[in-house]
Amino acid sequence: MRTEATAMAATDRTSEGPLADPVFAERYRAMSARDARFDGQFITGVHSTGIYCRPSCPAVTPKPGNVSFYLTAAAAHEAGLRACKRCLPDAVPGSPEWNVRDDLAARAMRLIADGTVEREGVPGLARRLGYTSRHLNRVLTAELGAGPLALARAHRAQTARLLLTGTDLPITDVAFAAGFSSVRQFNETMAEVYRLTPGAVRAAARRSPAAVHRQQGAVTLSLRLPARAPFDGAGLLGFLGARAIERVESTTTGPDGPGYARALRLPHGPAAVRLTLTGSAQAPAVQCDAALADVADLAPLVARVRRLLDLDADAEAIDAALASDPALAPSVAAAPGLRLPGAVDADEIVFRALIGQQVSVAAARTALARLTDALGEPIALSAPVSFSRLFPTATAIAEHGRDVLRGPARRIDAIIGVAEALADGSLSIDVGESRDDLERRLLALPGIGPWTAGYIALRVLGSPDILLTGDLALRQGAARLGLPSEPRALAAYGARWAPWRSYAGLHLWRV
Repeated sequence: MRTEATAMAATDRTSEGPLADPVFAERYRAMSARDARFDGQFITGVHSTGIYCRPSCPAVTPKPGNVSFYLTAAAAHEAGLRACKRCLPDAVPGSPEWNVRDDLAARAMRLIADGTVEREGVPGLARRLGYTSRHLNRVLTAELGAGPLALARAHRAQTARLLLTGTDLPITDVAFAAGFSSVRQFNETMAEVYRLTPGAVRAAARRSPAAVHRQQGAVTLSLRLPARAPFDGAGLLGFLGARAIERVESTTTGPDGPGYARALRLPHGPAAVRLTLTGSAQAPAVQCDAALADVADLAPLVARVRRLLDLDADAEAIDAALASDPALAPSVAAAPGLRLPGAVDADEIVFRALIGQQVSVAAARTALARLTDALGEPIALSAPVSFSRLFPTATAIAEHGRDVLRGPARRIDAIIGVAEALADGSLSIDVGESRDDLERRLLALPGIGPWTAGYIALRVLGSPDILLTGDLALRQGAARLGLPSEPRALAAYGARWAPWRSYAGLHLWRV
């Protein structure tokens, strides 16, 4: 039985022609219409020219017999194709597939984007996913058209292009920041993927790169991260700002409007980031100003910011599906492009959920700020926004949390128990988890119920189909729309919103 990737990548050469394949035909129509909504969702490979493009590329539409479609740039590279210099197919939002899907391939792609292969190699990636390297390579090649090394290599090339076109970082520094082990490997990869030298990629950029500065041991830079329209960025930044922990997060104001900033822990050290909205309604984007202890953390920073803001979601498809329910249609029309708030630190979301259970947002912020003041790691990053603390580690909470936490003893016991499990490695939470496994392991711990497990899965994994029917505010929103508010009845009604029940829940929260 053919996988979807095989069906997309292999053009049907039978007498009926390639358009006889419904998957191929759908994507060929989107490409022929130059529909930008599909940019990033698949790649068009044109074998007559040896290039691959985004679906909206303005070039002459190729004949069906000369076209193959791919889910990843790595698969196109493996087929001997190079990136189009005209449409820059990797300068678009990423594929929403990796959040919608929860299979091994999707989990691997989330970890690859976070830089796991660069830090731990393919054996480390396979170990995190619970499979052998050989089995992982076999599955990814069958599903995505390329193995983990090729997928990581394509991701490094995309990170390098982002640095070359968006900053004035020296080319040698770009090579190592993107994860390449040598300048020679970097040059060879860029020549193979783009048919250009790194310097030529930079020279072809359509805008002046932002300056990169080094001060107080940190590297500061600015990048522009594209989003898929429609994008309710203001609503998302407002959600994050309303829950900001003092000394770790803040809301910002500036000439570009409101923004959100925070400190975070990355593999090679602390970082601070300020996010503001830019672009247009048709081509929204987020301006990301960052200070990094090590520029090698750029790739995981970008991956985590994109997940935090859900920039790759197929918002138009989600809105269309939810608006088909008359009860939700007015909310969708009033706030198109709602996004799921994600996470830059999985452990932090666990403690936010545990401490925020059955208390107000304001009370949770106060408790989290007190915990951070007492146990958070001090930092000294003054750009782009000054922060003094990182959120406490699980180890710090396990060792000293009882001295700081307040409330019922059973609640404190539950928080400390989870902290101890995270600290000793018996509980691990990251973007490589499947939703079912994550929720099952969380529910086995004392003090964690369905709401907490579901909320953690929603924030950490970006799972699009979780309806938190036990949430009081969500049920109140349902009642205001004339929908059932009793959990079982709401769950039964909400089945019609699948596979976008997480986004439906955002609309219920909103009202």
